[in-house]
Amino acid sequence: MANRRSKNKFRAVRDYILIALSMIVGSLGWCAFLLPHHITIGGVAGISSVVLWGFGIPVQYTYFAINILLLSAALIVLGWNFCVRTIYAVIIFTISTSLVQSGMSGHVLFADEPFLACIVGGVLMGLGMGVALQCGSSSGGSDVIAAMIHKYHDYSLGHVILACDLCVITSSYLVLGSWEKVIYGYIVLFVMSFCVDYVANGARSSVQFFIVSQKWEEIGQAINNDVDRGCTVIDAHGFYTGQPVGMLFVIARRTESRGIFQVVADIDPQAFVSQSAVSGVYGMGFDRLRIKKGASRSLPNGNKKTKEKDNV
Repeated sequence: MANRRSKNKFRAVRDYILIALSMIVGSLGWCAFLLPHHITIGGVAGISSVVLWGFGIPVQYTYFAINILLLSAALIVLGWNFCVRTIYAVIIFTISTSLVQSGMSGHVLFADEPFLACIVGGVLMGLGMGVALQCGSSSGGSDVIAAMIHKYHDYSLGHVILACDLCVITSSYLVLGSWEKVIYGYIVLFVMSFCVDYVANGARSSVQFFIVSQKWEEIGQAINNDVDRGCTVIDAHGFYTGQPVGMLFVIARRTESRGIFQVVADIDPQAFVSQSAVSGVYGMGFDRLRIKKGASRSLPNGNKKTKEKDNV
């Protein structure tokens, strides 16, 4: 129990450190590469950019004020854990934005290459947003809207953010008067969406293991304790020898594969191990199964299936 509690504290500290780093990276991409080129992005950051160019109000003030309103609404839907982390992320992002703007004052990176600037800025902001979402936080704005929708529907985070941000980027034409800048904003948005999906969904991808070993019980205990993953024991026997043997069935995150292989190698280097990727894992510590209420499935013959028996 104490060991699990210490692991949870370590993970919380690690998450807050990663959130801070991701916000610094995101603010660098925005203030060092996009704002100096007058390239608009979506969400609250994009609105803040438009307000800056139209009224001269510093972006950090508009960004912070709008996010406070959004987080007040998200508190009801997402709960304290997400909102506390997001408030922390918004504060770090606001402070780092001010610092980066001060440090970059009078300097424009890739001054004659706006396309390269929008690619680099989009990658940095996408990576920052993806890491923050993976740690149970966000940089505010459309990220919060995406997280609220994703809680109830299994939609791509990047696609939700993309849909929320298109209108903001298009509306920047009213201030900038340049379709070229708007198109650069679209490019940034697509790059950010790709990076968010790559980081968030890549880290969530899962693998399955079949482990056959005479030391299956010891391996299972080690996976439970060291990797913090559950195992299912399948009673099996060798076809040629007829000897009974235990086979472990394990589902884990891809990032945990190394730990499982290390456990098996330490206990039984001669064990038979099969690893394969799975397209989706739901329940028991993985993703939550999301199905629209009232939906029914139709069988090939056109009859609707209303009840199912357990097949486990």
